[in-house]
Formats: sequence, C-alpha cells, structure tokens
Amino acid sequence: MGDKKQSSIRINKVYTKSGDKGMTQIVSGEKLSKSDARIEAYGCVDELNCHVGYCKDLLMDTKINDFIGLAEYLTIIQNELFNVGTQLAASNVENEYPQISEESIKVMEQEIDKVNNHLTELESFVLPGGSILNSQFHIARTVCRRAERRVVALAETENVNSVNIIYLNRLSDAFFVWSRWITQLTGGSENLWNPK
Repeated sequence: MGDKKQSSIRINKVYTKSGDKGMTQIVSGEKLSKSDARIEAYGCVDELNCHVGYCKDLLMDTKINDFIGLAEYLTIIQNELFNVGTQLAASNVENEYPQISEESIKVMEQEIDKVNNHLTELESFVLPGGSILNSQFHIARTVCRRAERRVVALAETENVNSVNIIYLNRLSDAFFVWSRWITQLTGGSENLWNPK
C-alpha cells in the first residue's frame, strides 16, 4: 500500500458554504466546477468506497468465518480507494499524498487467483442475484467499472498516474470473482445468462 503516512487532516466543520455556487476546491487549492471530469472521477471512487463498506458489513452479518479474511481485506481496499481519490483530487501527478503501489496490485491479483482456483469454469455469463450479498458485490463491480471509465476519461485530458486505472480495473475483476465465491460458500446457485 506504499509508505504509511500519518494523516495531518483536521476536520472541525462539516459545512463551509463555499460550494453553494457549484464550485469546489481540490487539494492543490484550485477551484473547479463540480461538473468537472476530475470531480466526477474522484466522486465516483468515493461512491465505490461506500459500496465496499456495505459489502464488508454484509459479509460480517453472515457470521461465516470464511468471510472474515475478505472483510479485513476490504478495509485495506477502502484505504487504498481513499488514496486513489486523493490522487485524483490533486492536479499534480508528482505529489506527497499516499499513492497506490505496484505491490497493492500484485496482492490483489494473488487474492483473485486464490479464490478463482476454487471456482468452476464458467460456460455462460453470470447474472447478478441469488442473494443480497451477491447482488451487492455485483453493484460494487459495476460502480468500480464506472469509476474506471471516469478516470480513463480524465486521463485523456489531464495527467493521471496509470497505476490508478490499473488498480480499478483489477478491483472490478476481484468483485466478480468474490461474488461467485460468495455464492459457492453460501450454498447458492449461479444465475447464468440464457440467451434464448
């Protein structure tokens, strides 16, 4: 997850009224319209982070011991997503804020492979559903894909560290694999696309 840095952020007032006219200030101090591609990109990552938190809570509600490790890993992902959002909120690629490391991506790939090795080979596309937990992991997957698209769109006009795009791409794959694994562990059956 890169170097651990202690947060020096102090938040003592929730509303400032500074955004009432549709503008917001990014970490560099620059003011942008709330419709700006940069704001949309890190806003979508923030939305994804909320869904990850919900996935984690649903996992813990099951009381299934096999899900504890994944819930703990989702806490790491939430912190990493906050790092992605902070990077996107900075207009300068070279900055002092926490960043995603190549190691974080390797760890995620190992987590994907570890779970995928226990799954059967797919013979059709998977339809979301079967349980609230499965559906929520698919929602997180699709929000992650949207966040990835927003960051790619931002990268077409602004400097964006490509590791953030790779991270989001891999994370959406992880949510797909985890959704299948969850169905397997909870004894459910996969809903497969029937094109008839």
